[in-house]
Amino acid sequence: MAAKTAGAGLEEKWRDILSVHARTMCEIDRVLHPHGLGASDFEVLDILASEAPREGDQCRVQNLVGRVHLSQSALSRLIGRLEKDGLVERSVCTEDRRGVYVALTRKGRDLHAEVLPLQRATLERMLGQGAL
Repeated sequence: MAAKTAGAGLEEKWRDILSVHARTMCEIDRVLHPHGLGASDFEVLDILASEAPREGDQCRVQNLVGRVHLSQSALSRLIGRLEKDGLVERSVCTEDRRGVYVALTRKGRDLHAEVLPLQRATLERMLGQGAL
């Protein structure tokens, strides 16, 4: 009986985590939509802004794979869309031709700076003290 109860408790906790994640992602999507971004788009811009903080800094796409909750192919498609929108630039690593770098463009940096407060306020509202 105890094992069943413990298992049920873990299942409930897991479902609560998934529910909070889904609600938070939907709210971030809603808030960022007028700016042409979704939650995953913002996540990539935000990681690039922190990993490559100066203009011209680059980040290997492989370094993003473990930090963004997307498959490698989905991340590649997302980066392609961001590149098409002029928010990032991709380049091939000269030392390892299989490696790909990605960097924020000026437009990407500006958009990130514009929407960062919106995303952080949404996180505070959804996840802050007393919100859960």
